[in-house]
Amino acid sequence: MTENAYKVRTPLFPPYSWVGATMQALDGVAKSDITHLIQSISQQTGTPQKPVDWSEPDKWIAERLSGDDAALAAKIWQQSGHVVNPRHIYGTYLFINTYDLLVPDAQGIYRLSERSKGFLNEDPATVQSLDEAEGLLKLLSILATKTQAKRGDLLPEWAEYLQEHSKFTTPGTFKDTLSRRLANLVERGLVAREGNRYTITETGLQYAEKSLPEGEDPKRTVLRVVNEHNARQREALRELLAVMPPYHFEHLIGDLMEAMGYEDVIVTKQSGDKGVDVVATVQFGITTVREVVQVKRHSKASIPRQTIDQLRGSLPYHQAIRGTLITLGKISKGATEAALFPGAAPITLIDGERLLDLLIEHGIGIKKRLVELWEVDAAALEKEIEAEMPDKEVVTDG
Repeated sequence: MTENAYKVRTPLFPPYSWVGATMQALDGVAKSDITHLIQSISQQTGTPQKPVDWSEPDKWIAERLSGDDAALAAKIWQQSGHVVNPRHIYGTYLFINTYDLLVPDAQGIYRLSERSKGFLNEDPATVQSLDEAEGLLKLLSILATKTQAKRGDLLPEWAEYLQEHSKFTTPGTFKDTLSRRLANLVERGLVAREGNRYTITETGLQYAEKSLPEGEDPKRTVLRVVNEHNARQREALRELLAVMPPYHFEHLIGDLMEAMGYEDVIVTKQSGDKGVDVVATVQFGITTVREVVQVKRHSKASIPRQTIDQLRGSLPYHQAIRGTLITLGKISKGATEAALFPGAAPITLIDGERLLDLLIEHGIGIKKRLVELWEVDAAALEKEIEAEMPDKEVVTDG
């Protein structure tokens, strides 16, 4: 593979909003000035005992830089509308140079190119070519086959792609390149993020499909059908839980806790439980912790703050040091704040979406069926053929 054939070439991959703002700030600036600024900043590393705080550019630019470095850093910070922190422009600098979004003239002064003008004007062909080169279209195509996904769900396919098409070869770089490109796609509205889960948006789906060559990757159709089926089964599970008798629902939560590694799980009687439905112990290192759980099956009402206070008040009665509230519905802002109240016993909150995730992950109320997809491993076959081939003889004239 030639150097130009590699994809996903930019480490510290930036959001495109940073790229555009930085390009405009650096237009007319000497390339040597920006490299000097980056070097000046990188030399101020600090120590683990005394780390350098880069969070407030209005303070650190004046304190740590001088002369042209300070002026250029302030220009980037101010012209970007206080979006681009000059401390973190190295990845943007690499991206701009790799794809000639700024080109030095004969005097070494950065100038906007035709390509950069297309990027700033959001020309579809220009943006798509960059997305293709940096693996963003591949990442969208992976996400398109999944209903929701954590980064860990995307990592195996992403790592396989990098091993084939890039110079990134370590688990750390697989994770970092994935995380930064997901952030880019989220900012552009092509991917939605909720907590630690990512979903391709309708806009992202249309963009990914439009950019594909006709007839490419028929397995995507199969995978999308499987994921649409799984999404329907998830909703069916939610509907069944919503009409399940409360006491049966509590036993289901007990089964889930046992599947998650809790021990001595007891579903309490329907009265006299002080607001607690399940009691269990869990091992944290060498410490055994007693935990109480309150279950709220109703899916429409939002859990109020008073419920958290009631659960926390029941901990001494069960000799527990922490509690969990599980609901099929949502949790109010007041309840969330109460659960995190400083100095109070910790209360974990699990809403309906998270509960469904846990049930599916641990196979409670869901049967998982194996679907096999076969793919020819062309790379492995080529290696076998090369290994069996004799060394070529060198033929010389005469």
